Formats: sequence, C-alpha cells, structure tokens
Amino acid sequence: MEKRIIHTANAPQAIGPYSQAVQIGNMLYLSGQIAINPQLGELEMADILAETHRVMKNISAVLEAAEFNLTHVVKTTIFLSNMSYFQEVNTVYASYFKESYPARETVAVSGLPKNVNVEISMIAYK
Repeated sequence: MEKRIIHTANAPQAIGPYSQAVQIGNMLYLSGQIAINPQLGELEMADILAETHRVMKNISAVLEAAEFNLTHVVKTTIFLSNMSYFQEVNTVYASYFKESYPARETVAVSGLPKNVNVEISMIAYK
C-alpha cells in the first residue's frame, strides 16, 4: 500500500518534522492538533471551551482534506495540561460526535506545544 501525506491550509501547518495526517489504505492517522487558528496563525485560548472547539475544527479540516469525517474516527487521544479541564473538554468533544463514539484515552501531561491546555490526535478508518 502506498502512503499518502495529507495537507490542508484549513488546519495549522506542522510546527515540526511531521505531517498533518498520513493515510495508508483505509486508515488515516492524524497528528495532534492544538488551538491554532490556521487563517491567523494565532492561538485561540480565550477559555478551555473555545480552545477545544478550535482543536476539533482543525481536526475536522484535516479529516475533510483526506475525504474522511468524524464518523470515520475509531480512536482518539486527548492530552490535557491539567485534568481539571476534563469535564469541559469532554462536553465540547462529545458535541462533535453523534453516536458510536470512538475508543479514547485522556491523559494529563506536564507540558504541551506552545503551552496550550489541550491537544487531540485521532485515527480514522473508512
């Protein structure tokens, strides 16, 4: 199978040596997204709700560029700067899925890129 690199201007550009997503066959592996507004190049961190919405919009843009959508997501990983954000992030995250939620883990970490509070990565299958 051939590896396909996914890139879109509708999501933040990689801030390191990685791709926004990589597709192999029916599998799509999305790199972690943080709350950078791709049009402005600035973080959207008014509060944890706005930050999480921006992350999910960025993820949706990468999925769309690969001709996938959130219904195809089978696994997610949520990284939080503090577990006290869990409920608010969970509420926003859940609003983007209809049914058949993907498998997931949520972990608190000591630091995230650009000192954000939430980063989310996903795996999708179609």
